[in-house]
Amino acid sequence: MHPTPAQPFDGSHDREIESLAEFDEVVSVRGTLSHYRVQAVDLTDRTAVLLALDTAGAVFLGCPMDPEAAAKARAEGALVFPPVPGLPFDPYRGFVYTPDELFESLDEGGYEATPDALAYAWFQRTRSDGDVFASLLRSLHDDAVSDALDELLVGAPVVGVMGGHAMARGTDAYAGAARLGRALSRAGLTVATGGGPGAMEAANLGAYTAPFSDDMLAEALQLLARVPGFTPSITAWASAAFEVRTRWPRGGPSVGVPTWFYGHEPPNPFAAHIAKYFSNATREDGLLARCTAGVVFLPGAAGTVQEIFDNATPNYYASRGEPTPMVLVDRAHWTERLPTWPLLRALARERAMEDRIVLVDRIEEVPEALRRLGG
Repeated sequence: MHPTPAQPFDGSHDREIESLAEFDEVVSVRGTLSHYRVQAVDLTDRTAVLLALDTAGAVFLGCPMDPEAAAKARAEGALVFPPVPGLPFDPYRGFVYTPDELFESLDEGGYEATPDALAYAWFQRTRSDGDVFASLLRSLHDDAVSDALDELLVGAPVVGVMGGHAMARGTDAYAGAARLGRALSRAGLTVATGGGPGAMEAANLGAYTAPFSDDMLAEALQLLARVPGFTPSITAWASAAFEVRTRWPRGGPSVGVPTWFYGHEPPNPFAAHIAKYFSNATREDGLLARCTAGVVFLPGAAGTVQEIFDNATPNYYASRGEPTPMVLVDRAHWTERLPTWPLLRALARERAMEDRIVLVDRIEEVPEALRRLGG
């Protein structure tokens, strides 16, 4: 049962309004805005509605509106947080990003002119100046992105694919990671990665190609191999990805969770949904916590090692409930080059997570390993 307009919001149902269509529906069905949270919706054309309806206890987060409407809402007890001018991002945004949004203006001005690059430049300018307002804006943004990501993934079986950013297009390893992403997506899982280049891009690419024939992936891999990495030119690297997206539109969905903390690494355009953060700690923990169907760790370096143990710790203590599957790929890498597996196995011994970890040699073994572990 929905509370009446006079009752305070108690979290018992969704009272967030995140689009103009949703705003109009609430107005039509409920006839009130009392105790609703209106998030980053342009209300400049809804002045008459705002002046007519009860807004007591409402919260307006970054919603452009007529000054008269804003004054009336404040007088009724609503909280009105106006848009912040001059920012290359919206700290109150209601949805995760899309590749088209982050890479807007790529064709006209190159990567440096995109919202993604502009947000990174703003972060570089403000991250160390001690300005509490800038840090507040970053925190507001990241919390809004987390809320949007949770709404996106409700009920979805999410499997994480982690791996190094250095994995180059045109290599067998990259092709294997892409085939893995495709297989997981075709199995009904939502693929989530760190959202960057290399192994992350390959897995998101694989999920994107899932609805197409197998030949399509082979062609896409050939096209991308012309620009093996994001250095020296992010513009050329991203443009090659958008060429694939243009040639084969409406690919399969997946999620990327990158960070401006590593802003020199651009997000990859193959993730349909991009939850980009300023705080890397929030991003890392949030990504792994949402991988309800398990996490696959492809060969990587320090970042991937960190992710293994960031995931192992809550599994060890069962702090998120039942441990989730962990599949490490490439025995030589994880036992010789970076001997992470022996430590992980020692940690897991006689714990609930012991039956939820496995090391496999080949990437083709991953889907069956996840099924065996209950992912």
